[in-house]
Parts: sequence; structure tokens; C-alpha cells
Amino acid sequence: MERHILCIDLKSFFASVECIERRLDPFTTPLVVANKRQGNGAITLAVSPYLRQKGIKGRTRLYEIPKNISYTIVPPRMKLYIEKSKEVVKIYSDFVSFEDLHIYSIDECFLDVTNYLHYYQKSDYELAEEILKTIEEKTGLTATCGIGPNLLLAKLSMDIEAKRYKNGIAKWEMKDIPTKLWPISPLSKVWGIGARLEKRLNNLGIFTVYDLAHQDPTFLKKKFGIMGKELWEHANGIDNSCIKDFETNPKEKSFSHSQVLFKNYYNEEIHLIIKEMLEVLTKRLREQKKETGLLGLGITYSKEIGNGFYHSEKLEQPTDKEETLYSLCLTLFDKFYEENIPIRKVSISLGKLKEKQGTQLNLFETFETTKQQEKLSLTLDEVHMRFGKNSVLKASSLLSNSTIKDRNQKIGGHHE
Repeated sequence: MERHILCIDLKSFFASVECIERRLDPFTTPLVVANKRQGNGAITLAVSPYLRQKGIKGRTRLYEIPKNISYTIVPPRMKLYIEKSKEVVKIYSDFVSFEDLHIYSIDECFLDVTNYLHYYQKSDYELAEEILKTIEEKTGLTATCGIGPNLLLAKLSMDIEAKRYKNGIAKWEMKDIPTKLWPISPLSKVWGIGARLEKRLNNLGIFTVYDLAHQDPTFLKKKFGIMGKELWEHANGIDNSCIKDFETNPKEKSFSHSQVLFKNYYNEEIHLIIKEMLEVLTKRLREQKKETGLLGLGITYSKEIGNGFYHSEKLEQPTDKEETLYSLCLTLFDKFYEENIPIRKVSISLGKLKEKQGTQLNLFETFETTKQQEKLSLTLDEVHMRFGKNSVLKASSLLSNSTIKDRNQKIGGHHE
């Protein structure tokens, strides 16, 4: 059955809240949310819709704002934004039950209204109009909405098209894919393709969604692992996920590891930290003879920026292999990390654990190679157990960005 999904985003949320608290119109007020104590190099957390219309991006440094534009700087108030977000979520819950609502971020939500259209005697478009009108009447905030037959097309219609219309609503159907989805370029405009992933695709000669949609999915899977298949599916408008997929079972056993960093890390600097954390987690998998079927990666930005992201990905085949999980972590990082934002915490979780039954091969590895890798890992585990965690280290552990030696010498890191 075709679904009717709404993706609703609150326009310039932090800045709009600050304007409304001051009884100012966000669409006529030049306001920036930033920590001005950091000087002219401070990163803006948000700019008002008025400044957006002037071409100022939401995440920029103060010195990058043209000098001929005057504006007011206000400090961020995260507690206030969380309270306002809760007010909006309460409005959503008046229209749909919580099981049909997914809070994607502090200012963005997905609603599955499929089973409510008959009850309200409205089309999905009409219901979207009523929800956006209710948000504005009760909170003063303005929102945009994308409508689609799945989460992907709802999100893309909101990101790409909804902002063009006065009422802030756009609807995409499967028949619109050739005319609305395939022409999109650069690729980073597409939900789930960040700047680094875009570069990797460009290096393969893929510059538009059309190029991606018409690639051989086997080739993409070889280059990007299981997410290669997802990239191809998304380029063709295919998304089989549903809101219920985001529900978590707190009783389900998982391994997790998080690390608060002693300094700001940027871009590729974090790769080494991710790799070292996976060394710890895959060692735990081997010790307990487990494999994981679900990988989660969380990145928390520095305090002055706030926010970050947490996303998970199901594995086609459960594994305990560090390299497989590392490749998937990097792809998630490339998809969701914002360029040049300082990172102060990394979290990795391994869920859907199952007993390891044997060695599962794929088309790109041999039995001998796989067994050698397993034997080497088990041997290193035994050496570390007998002689200490720092008895054998990888050369990368001597790099300045590495934290594993220090963490091995004390409790370090957080395990659950």
C-alpha cells in the first residue's frame, strides 16, 4: 500500500524562536544566533529567514557575512529551543499517534498520515496545510512540508521544492522521479549525500542523481559496501523504510563505546578515532563469539556549536570484522557530517547481536584471506590479554591524533 508521508521542517528554527521571543518578525529582522565571545570567527548556529533571503547560509562564520549587511547577534539558548520543539511535537501528536511520528531532529519530523486521511476527510496536501497553519497560530513559527509516498521522497520534496512556494508545501510522487529527482546536481543537495561522499561519487564520474540512478548497483556495492545499494535505490526513489523502523527496543542487548575528545577534531582527523573505537568493540564481539547486524554512529559537535547526529544502518550480513564496520562508519560519517564543524564526542553502537555460527564470505574475498584475518585478530587479542593492551599497537597509534595509548593506561572511554 502506498504511504502518505509528511516531512515538516521549522524554518530557521533557532533564529525564528529568538525573533518571536523578542516580538520581532523573523522575515524582516536581520538576526544571527552565535556566541560572539568567540570573536569574528564564531560559527553561526542559525540566521533569520530575512538573512536567508539575502543569501546568508545557516552555518557560516561571522566574518563571512558581507560587511554591508547589519545584523543583531544573540547567544544560543538550547533549553528554550528544546521547549519550543516540544510544543510543536505536541501539535503533531494532536494529529497522529506517536507510533506514526518520528522526531528526526530538534526542528524536523516525519509523520505517516496514511491511516488518518479518511478520519479527517482530507487529502495529504490539505492535512499538511492544516498542520502548518496550526503550528503558526499556536507558536508563531513558520514551517515547510514535503509530501511523498515514502520517507525519502517526502524529505527531498521538502528540501528541494517546498521552500519555493508561498505556503511552503510540495508533493512528489513516483512519476515525478525523472523530472524532479534525476536532474538534481550537485549531489550534496540530496538527503544523505554529504560533501565527502559527493567527492567520492564525482571521482567515479557520477555528478547527477540521473548518473547515480543509471549506475550498475553491483559496482556501487563494491565501492561503498551495503550503502552502495542504498544509494542506487534512493537515486531511483526507492525507500522501503518506515517510521516504525526507528523504534528502539531498550531491552535489546548491544555493545556501545563513546569517547569525549580532549580537543576539537575536524573532517578526516576523526577517522583514526573511529578506527580505534572499532578495535575495542570488535574485540568484545570476538571475546563473546558474537556478530552484529546493526551499526550506529553518533557525532557530537563542540559545545559552542551544539547538536550533531546519530544514524544507524542495518547490515545485510552480521559480522565481527573491523574493516567492514569501519567502511560503513566512514560512509555514514561522509553522509551526515557537516564540513569543518568541530567534533568533541564520538559514539559507536553495535546492535542486533547474534551468536557467530561460522565464516560468511562475499564475492570479494577468499576463504583463506578471511581465516588469516580472523586468526591474526584472535592472536592479537591473546597477546593483549597476557601482556597488556599497549604491548602491541598499530603504527597509527603513534600519531598525534590517536588516543588509544592513553585510554589503555586508564579506564578511559565509556562502555555499556
